[in-house]
Formats: sequence, structure tokens, C-alpha cells
Amino acid sequence: MDFLIYLFCLGVGLVFTLASAILGHLFGGGHEGHVDGSGGHAEAGVDGSDMPGVSAFSPTIIASFVTAFGGLGVIFSQIQATHSPLLSAPLAVLGGLLIAACLLWGLRQVFRHTQSSSEARVVSLAGQPATVITPIPAQGVGEIAYVQGGARYTAPAREESGSAVASGKSVRITRVVASQFYVMSDDAVVPKLESPSL
Repeated sequence: MDFLIYLFCLGVGLVFTLASAILGHLFGGGHEGHVDGSGGHAEAGVDGSDMPGVSAFSPTIIASFVTAFGGLGVIFSQIQATHSPLLSAPLAVLGGLLIAACLLWGLRQVFRHTQSSSEARVVSLAGQPATVITPIPAQGVGEIAYVQGGARYTAPAREESGSAVASGKSVRITRVVASQFYVMSDDAVVPKLESPSL
């Protein structure tokens, strides 16, 4: 009977994991603030509050525990020394908790690395030249195109002071907030020096 319970847990965990992987691949959403455009996307607005955290009670972690519990239970129930459910069940629980904890730690390390690299990319955009490809209306949002790392990206943008900016105008990115880029025209960023009067 205990073997069937372990086998059931193993099967449920595997089915859930496969379903999550397939559905995540087909319908996966962007957690990192991707700004889609004609040439690519920009990592934008990633900070501690935007970063997807990994909870110990997330479906992925729970599924890993159930899968590990079932798999280890099947193994322990087939070993003569741990055949009794009084031994195989606690060992399977401990093994499942250990595997789930290792997965949780690993995912948190991956997200921490992703967060720091994304923040570095966003910070590096300040001062980057760009071109307005969709006019920015006064107090409104238009679209800019810029080149970073040899690739062309587009992103929604606002003018810092709320002024309108015509299409084709050269601007500079001043900051990125969430998925919103803020820009200033080159004239505003680098004011023209007046020639001294004679």
C-alpha cells in the first residue's frame, strides 16, 4: 500500500512538472519587464520589488517535494533495511525536504544574479543616444529606438519635462522607471553655448 502511495506522489509530481514546463514554454510571461519592439526587447525597471521572488510554498517547490518524496519512497520501500513504512516514509520526507530546499536555494541564486545583471543593463542606458520613431506628445508617451551591444531596441518613452518631441528627433535616455523610458532632446541635455558679445 505504501508503495502505491509513493508511486502516486511520484506520478503527480512528474505530471505537474511536465505540465508546468510545457505551459510555461507556450504561454510564458515576462517577469523582467521586457519592452518589446521591432528589433528586440529591453530589460527595464528591475528592482527588489519587481523581481520575481521564489517562495518556499511556490507550486514548483511543492511539486519538487512531492516528486522527490514519491521517488525516494519508492526506492526506500524496495530496500530491505528501509522496507517498513515507519522508516521509508520519514526518510522520503527528509529527502524530499532536502531536494526542495536545494532547488529553492538554486532558484534564488539564479534570480539574484539575474536581478543584478538586469540592474546593470538598465543603469548603463542612462545617457544613451536614441531616436524618436513615434512622436512623443506633450505629457504623453511615444516610442524611441536605440542601439545597445550592437542590437537595435525600441521602447516606450516620455520626455522628461513633458514636452512634445517630433519623430526623427535625436534624444538621450535619462532614466528608466518600471518599463517607462524617460528622454531629453540633445539640445536640452547639452545646451548650446552662446558666443560672447563683442
